[in-house]
Amino acid sequence: MPLGPRKADVPRIRRTLAVYKVSSIITGTFLLLLCLMMVLRYGVGVDIELAGAYGFLALTPKELITGINLSMFILIVHGWLYVLYLACDFLLWRYLRFSFARFVVIALGGVIPFLSFFLERRVPRDVEERLRPLVDAEAPDLVETRP
Repeated sequence: MPLGPRKADVPRIRRTLAVYKVSSIITGTFLLLLCLMMVLRYGVGVDIELAGAYGFLALTPKELITGINLSMFILIVHGWLYVLYLACDFLLWRYLRFSFARFVVIALGGVIPFLSFFLERRVPRDVEERLRPLVDAEAPDLVETRP
């Protein structure tokens, strides 16, 4: 079996790549929010509160939160978005037959700040390079012939 993507998987790869690009941006954004939240929680001792006793949006000690704890919301949403990001990474790894090391590097994009933004640009470029021979092989030669 050849190492590389199969022609039959090209539509799936393109769909997975589209979801990957969106999920990497959103996951990266929530990771940055998570880093900010961790600095506030463990460095300053406050959580982000929405619609509480101290106003619409406030930095409040965890014990005094009466509204919605946005810090917990950020933690939970980033966790679920990372699952989506990791699923896209797994599917790309499976369809394109990337090395396991490549899978791990892409997976780290959801836990290392700013890496997902870099990978969001790099991975699609690499995927398109790997798909180019398959797509070029499908395209008929457009040679004009005269009778």
